[in-house]
Amino acid sequence: MRLRRRIAGNPALNLAYRICVGVIGGAVLVVGIVAIPYPGPGWLIVFAGLGILASEFAWAHRLLRFVRERYDRFMAWFVRQSIVVKGLAALLTFAIVIGTLWVLGTLGLIGGWVGIEHPWLRSPL
Repeated sequence: MRLRRRIAGNPALNLAYRICVGVIGGAVLVVGIVAIPYPGPGWLIVFAGLGILASEFAWAHRLLRFVRERYDRFMAWFVRQSIVVKGLAALLTFAIVIGTLWVLGTLGLIGGWVGIEHPWLRSPL
């Protein structure tokens, strides 16, 4: 806290600090948003990015509270759903992962390793 007060006392240094927090927090937030549909800590990364931004920006603090509230509500709803809905969510996640691996060329690469050379395995890129 004392260091932050010293930084805040120097307008140029304070601006540079806030820009760095904005860039780092924004980058973490973007990575989290990209990671949301994949298995793993996508939402945790989003909350971390918003937390970094919220350390300097009031709008990010409000957004963090809003997003966290919606996330908690959605997860409470999801837990109450039937196995069918949960299974469909798992299938959607699986499809997103397989689609990403295909676009990145991973399926064609692995297929080549095991002797499967189908044209549809190749990336469209």
